[in-house]
Amino acid sequence: MTNTETNTTPTAELSALGVSIWLDDLSRELLQTGSLEKLIAEKNVVGVTTNPTIFASALAKGERYDEQVRSLAAEGVDVDKAIFEITTDDVAVASKVFRPIYDGSNGFDGRVSIEVEPGLAHDTDGTIAAAKALWAKVDQPNAMIKIPATKAGLPAITEVIASGISVNVTLIFGLERYLEVVDAYLAGLEKAKAAGIDLSTIHSVASFFVSRVDTEIDKRLDAVGTDEAKAHKSKAGIANARLAYRAFETVFAEERAAALLAAGANKQRPLWASTGVKDPSLPDTLYVTELAVADTVNTMPGKTLEATFDHGVIEGDQVTTNYANAQAVLEALPQFGIDLDEVTELLEKEGVDKFNVSWGELVETVKTALDGAR
Repeated sequence: MTNTETNTTPTAELSALGVSIWLDDLSRELLQTGSLEKLIAEKNVVGVTTNPTIFASALAKGERYDEQVRSLAAEGVDVDKAIFEITTDDVAVASKVFRPIYDGSNGFDGRVSIEVEPGLAHDTDGTIAAAKALWAKVDQPNAMIKIPATKAGLPAITEVIASGISVNVTLIFGLERYLEVVDAYLAGLEKAKAAGIDLSTIHSVASFFVSRVDTEIDKRLDAVGTDEAKAHKSKAGIANARLAYRAFETVFAEERAAALLAAGANKQRPLWASTGVKDPSLPDTLYVTELAVADTVNTMPGKTLEATFDHGVIEGDQVTTNYANAQAVLEALPQFGIDLDEVTELLEKEGVDKFNVSWGELVETVKTALDGAR
């Protein structure tokens, strides 16, 4: 039966399956032109994620930021303060746009994420302080603070959750680190419970990056060069994410998590990030349709969202029915000389480095704008 015959759309089908569609983009243009409301109304978007790259891009294009930049320049603020004011303003406005969804879903969706400065990725105390400052400044209950899943990020996640702040844990690549992230979340909930905080008000997602895993592994499979190696291309990212979902199902059924859920806590949902395909030979909806399963978030760049809405084929749960296949895909990698742990460790480092580069671009863009306005 076609989508036309059922009078629905692929994004509506995805939503009905239990996948929350969040847009991986935010700009003043989206906010001021009504485009964001249109995506909510027509394409089932129920949240937004941001990162330094997104803000760098928004400001680089940005005449809509000129007035605020002039005002900040007149106040004599430095570039760090200007970035803080500009980005938190966008997130606060977006949070108000999504507030009805947040209220209607009991805090499940309607979320807008903002990331701590990437230079703090290896600074636990700095991350905690920055997360609390962003939360206080945005001052909207449906905000989420993004904290990277570095070793230093793990205790920060616990402390920020413990203070009642909702967290989007970002830059997760490997299963071992994912389990450490869940542990950090549960530890934070336990501390929040001991402090008398209402656990139902705390939400979290664990952002598992998908396409970057394939990009790195496919490069290595191409280097091996055999037909057998090439036959394994573009499978590891999806397999890795599917096994993360299996781990999610397992850990939240265990006694420790069950006790917290009984006390009103929420599960930390897996979020599929980096879902735009990097290889143009692949279907442009690959990381959406192949990871469709309930209790997840898929944060999509605009192009991926448009492609999914236009021609995505949603065929129900593609995750829990494919655990054996996912296990086999990952177990095949060593025969090609690929160590998945080494790959995910490299990707975490590169992820932090890329966001630092984007932050540098953001600093330069704002500095140039401030200097031009003075």
